[in-house]
Order: sequence, then C-alpha cells, then structure tokens
Amino acid sequence: MSAWHGTRALITGATGFIGSHLVRRLTELGARTHVVSRRPPEAEGRHVVDLTDAEAVAELVARVEPEVVFHLAGEVTGVRDPATVAPTLAGNLGATVNLLTALTGTPVRSVVLAGSVEEPRDGQAPGSPYAAAKAAATGYARMYHALWGLPVSVLRVAMVYGPGEPNLARLVPYVTRSLLRGQAPELTSGTRLITWVYVDDVVEAFVRAGANGDAAGHALDIGTPEPVSIRDTAELLAKIVGGPARPVYGAVAARPLDRAQRSDVEPAARVLGWRPVTSLEEGLRRTVDWHTSRL
Repeated sequence: MSAWHGTRALITGATGFIGSHLVRRLTELGARTHVVSRRPPEAEGRHVVDLTDAEAVAELVARVEPEVVFHLAGEVTGVRDPATVAPTLAGNLGATVNLLTALTGTPVRSVVLAGSVEEPRDGQAPGSPYAAAKAAATGYARMYHALWGLPVSVLRVAMVYGPGEPNLARLVPYVTRSLLRGQAPELTSGTRLITWVYVDDVVEAFVRAGANGDAAGHALDIGTPEPVSIRDTAELLAKIVGGPARPVYGAVAARPLDRAQRSDVEPAARVLGWRPVTSLEEGLRRTVDWHTSRL
C-alpha cells in the first residue's frame, strides 16, 4: 500500500501546469487531495480561497488540517515593469507568509514550496520582481523552519516543460505550435542558457519532498545538470517536428538581466534521492506528440 494512502494533502496552485500534474500523481498514490483555487465552483476537496487574505488562509488550514502541504500558487511573470512589483509581492511573498503563519504550530509533517531557478545567487541583484519575491519567500521559509520548527522546504524549480502547459506563449509550446503550423517562430539571439526539466521529473521531486520531513530546512535545485541554449532547444524542436519552417533568431530583443540558468542537482540527490531521468530530446518528443494531437 502506498505511504500516501489516505494522507490529507493540500495543494495550492493545483490548476496550474505543475499543480495539475502533481494532483493527478497524488491521487494515483491514494492521497486525499484538497486543492485551492481562486475561482469557483467550490466542491468536495476543492476550496476557493484568496491566499493574500491571512484570515481566509487560517480558516482553510483549520478546516482541512493538512498533513502535507504543497504551495505552488503564485503570480508568475517575467515582465520587468515597476507595475508588477506589488502584485508579485502580494501573490508570491504575502501569500506564502500567510500560509506559513497558518501552518506554524499545527501537526503538519511536511510543507513544500515551489521556488524558482530565477532566484538570485551569490549576491546578484534579482533579475525581475518575480525573482525578488521568490527569493524573499525562500528566506522566510528558512526563518520559519529555524525559529519555529516548521518542516518546510523549498524546491527551486528550473524551466519546466511538457504536455499540458497552459501558457502557450512560453518558449517550448510557442516554438512547437508555430513549427507544426509551418510558421517561423521569432526568437531572441538564442544564446541564453536554459536549465530545462520535464514536468514528470518535477512532480517526482515534490512527491519525495513531501513524503517525510527529510527535506525540511533545505532549498534544493530541481533541474538538470547541463543547461541548453535557446537556439539549441529550438533547433531540436525543429528537428523533431520536421517540415520547412525554421526559427528566426534576433527578431525579439532579450529582456534585461536575463542570465544563464544553472541548477546544482547534487543536494537534491543527497536529500531526496532524486535526479532527473527524462532527457531533453525524449521530453520534447512527448511534448510535440501532445501538441500534435491537439492541433
């Protein structure tokens, strides 16, 4: 019998890309999933809650009494605009603090937060309001663990791709669908290095982090050891799709502070026994097949 059988698992961001895959996997393992959404309808196992409302979050935690919490909800944007500071602060840092506060002192056995590969390292300035809010949330998670013993960990997830990605403007679905339609996707110079990771591998990392308290207090990179340039990724997609269309590089300006992404997966291997198992080519083939079936 699965160790997850009957476990009350609360998942925020459950309707998002990673969240929907995670809920499906936890359900397969026998967990009693409680999903959080900002939109109705509310039904059994589904809770409509604004996570920026501290009182509503406290009521949610008291009602569900979760044993494991996965916090994936957030305001995700790479836009570099002062107007995005307030919403990313509230949607990422404020919501996270509300949840951590509500869980402190409860018998929850594991809390897993979705961090980001975009979080700055080694004294770098954050590259976007989103990156700044995510980095601050990681800092608060460490504080809640150190001061109040909350069993919280952070998985700093790299660039996730795979079937079911709802944001068709992101690189892999955009390039894939353009090529399948015989259109030339317009990209930056393509030199930026990206750390890709397949969605099923990410879900496995979350399941392992939530299974027990071994990850508590850690911030772990969930990615792949070797980054791949945007150009090489797009060319691999063009090879998989086939056809005459080819990406056009240099048609779009790069965003300020778009840095190379790198993930050190060794800590996750030691703490969780986790490593990515899906190669980029295999993951992209599965993704192309999924989009092909829906065009």
